[in-house]
Amino acid sequence: MRPTYPFSAIVGQDEMKLALLLVAIDPSIGGVMVFGDRGTGKSTAVRALAGLLPVMKAVAGCRYGCDPKANGSRCSECLARAGHGEALRTVQVPVPVVDLPLGATEDRVVGALDLEKALATGEKAYEPGLLARAHRGFLYVDEVNLLEDHLVDLLLDAAATGENVVEREGVSVRHPARFVLVGSGNPEEGELRPQLLDRFGLAVDVRTPQAIATRIEVIRRRDAFDRDPEAFLAHWQRADAKARRSLERARGRLEALEVGDEVLERAAELCAQLGTDGLRGELTLLRASRALAAYEGADTVTLDHLRRVAPMALRHRLRRNVLDEAGSGTRVERAMAELWGDAVAVA
Repeated sequence: MRPTYPFSAIVGQDEMKLALLLVAIDPSIGGVMVFGDRGTGKSTAVRALAGLLPVMKAVAGCRYGCDPKANGSRCSECLARAGHGEALRTVQVPVPVVDLPLGATEDRVVGALDLEKALATGEKAYEPGLLARAHRGFLYVDEVNLLEDHLVDLLLDAAATGENVVEREGVSVRHPARFVLVGSGNPEEGELRPQLLDRFGLAVDVRTPQAIATRIEVIRRRDAFDRDPEAFLAHWQRADAKARRSLERARGRLEALEVGDEVLERAAELCAQLGTDGLRGELTLLRASRALAAYEGADTVTLDHLRRVAPMALRHRLRRNVLDEAGSGTRVERAMAELWGDAVAVA
């Protein structure tokens, strides 16, 4: 198995790295969409995130990695085992980070039913797919804007319901499929369907670095990794371990952090100023601000936290304005400046 490039060794791309950390702290934020040029570390960052994620507890022998504490969302197999009086053992497993390739078939994504066996014996012979593997983890789709429409529909259904349903000739199988969706793509190669774009909590833009020193450092580190992966990983092991501890501490702080009314009011007025549809923008601002405060060890969520997450939480929710050629991130920054001026902190 090829070693994974360490997260801490990625040069620059701070907004992308922060967005990935925030959804790792609080998956309810709703995933990340990364727009940008080819060769800017999008796929590398997503796969490197797997090395920072703490292990999770799962039901031993469960094909879907069910949470032992979540009785209401266990798969039918775990419920049947518990119903027969079996004591469900728990094991520690890595959080899954699953790639969904563009050329994947529907059966590979949702899983395959053996209809012949099901009709002959009455037994539901089901081979789980990528959605099953991604349960309680991350599902990564590179070039998601080029994904076939029928696969986009499957992702939308699973993201909305938290489960995957496979039906063939009157035979039906369903299982939990709750995952953080991470997508990447180049906008020049095709736009993303609005229904799917809306499912991403955060959206970030990445660009090819222009500073010569930064470009040189990227090349130097990548070459060192390719020449001797083991030595490179050993060099960055301590930095990744520190980032992992910070992520674990942030998860522990999350529940205790309250978002004050004043910050919520600012979030609502910003969304109203920008004319975002629905209330998903405010909810994402709340959760992302709280996750950032938890990551930084803050006692309260402030306007500064809100300011820093606002561009990534709102840039993909803006309506197009043919009279305004500014980028969506710039429009968010401009709206904040108009509303709040130099105000920074809210107690």
